[in-house]
Amino acid sequence: MLTATKSIAACAIAICANGGFAQNMPNEALKNVAQLSASGSVEVQQDLLSISLTTSRDGLDAGTVQTQLRQALDAALTQARMAASPGQMDVRTGNFSLYPRYGKDGKINGWQGSTELVLEGKDFPRITGAAGKIQTLSLGSVSFALSREQRARVEGEAQSQAIERFKAKASEVSSAFGFGGYALREVSINTNDQGPMPRPRAMAMSAKSEMADAPVPVEAGKSTVLVNISGSVQMLTSPARP
Repeated sequence: MLTATKSIAACAIAICANGGFAQNMPNEALKNVAQLSASGSVEVQQDLLSISLTTSRDGLDAGTVQTQLRQALDAALTQARMAASPGQMDVRTGNFSLYPRYGKDGKINGWQGSTELVLEGKDFPRITGAAGKIQTLSLGSVSFALSREQRARVEGEAQSQAIERFKAKASEVSSAFGFGGYALREVSINTNDQGPMPRPRAMAMSAKSEMADAPVPVEAGKSTVLVNISGSVQMLTSPARP
C-alpha cells in the first residue's frame, strides 16, 4: 500500500478572511469549532504488470555457480531485450545472490546462488509473451499495480470527491447548530492505494520447458484509491467572506 500525506495550513486563510473577528474576539476562536472528516474513493483497473523470472544454481565452486547464473541471465536478457519498449515493457535485472553452503561440521562444502530478471510495463501481451519465450529462467512472481499516470489521475478524482464532501458536511453541521457559515481552520489530506498483494506463482524449470513460447497467463485486478480528509472548521454567526 502506497501512502502520501499532505498538510494544508488553512488557519492563515481563515484569519485573513476574518481578521477583525480573530483580533477583536480572540477567545471566540476557541469556541464553536467542529472536527470533521470525509473521504472519496475511485476504483480503477490496474494497468502495470510486473513479472519476475528467477533461477538458482548450486555447486562446489563459487566461480562455477556464478558463471552458470550469469549465462542464464545473459541469455534471458538477450531474449527479453528483443521485445523491450520504453513504458510498454521495461527490462531490468533484480536480485543476484551467491552464498556458501555449510556442512554439519560447520565447514563450507558448496555454494548456492540465484538471479532474477524483471519485466515490467503496461503492454500485458508483450510482457507475457516475452516471459513465455525465456527458457533459462522460471517464473517467480506476478504482480499488478497502478502506473504513475493512472494513480495521479484517480488521486485527483478521489481528492475532489473528498473535498466536496468535507465542504458539504461543514455547511450541514454549521447550519444544524444554527450558524450562518464556517471558516476553515486546518485540514489534513491522506491518500491510500488499496490493491491486491503480489501473488507468488512458482513454476519448475521442467514445466517451463513444456510450455515453450507460451505466454504466461495473467489477469489484472482493481485498485481503490482512497483519499481521507480530516480537519476543523470555525462555525460563524454569519457567512464567511469570500
